[in-house]
Amino acid sequence: MTTSSAGAAQLPVDRASIEHRLITMRKSVGQLDSLGALDSARLAADPGAGLVIERILALLYDLAAAVNRTALPGTPTGSFDAAGKAGLIDADLAAALAPADGPHHVLVQLCLDTEPEKVPAIVDAARSGYREYVRQLTDWITAGPGED
Repeated sequence: MTTSSAGAAQLPVDRASIEHRLITMRKSVGQLDSLGALDSARLAADPGAGLVIERILALLYDLAAAVNRTALPGTPTGSFDAAGKAGLIDADLAAALAPADGPHHVLVQLCLDTEPEKVPAIVDAARSGYREYVRQLTDWITAGPGED
């Protein structure tokens, strides 16, 4: 199958591989949701929660980068911009998922010890961003790529 987005090169796309990763991403976002409210007190009382959050965010980042590189070879960080330019996701979402300061899981890791009050906002941004990523990629698969 190939991409059919306007302006995107005709590239072979492994639809089954992308769909499998999107299933895992949906489950991972659901796991973030199931953690409930996060705040500095919770993170201090339950240090394991921070590790779980960081790991889920790392998994989401890795899965999204792998999906992006399935259609558009490149570096993990650069793949988000490339996915936006190719029409897999919109440019605003691409920028949100590859923030200038680093991926969400890295930001969480840096803030856990020094600025835990920032963690909930980082997690909320990642949660909504990856939920939207899954939605946009699902739409792209449904509307864009044709069968081989």
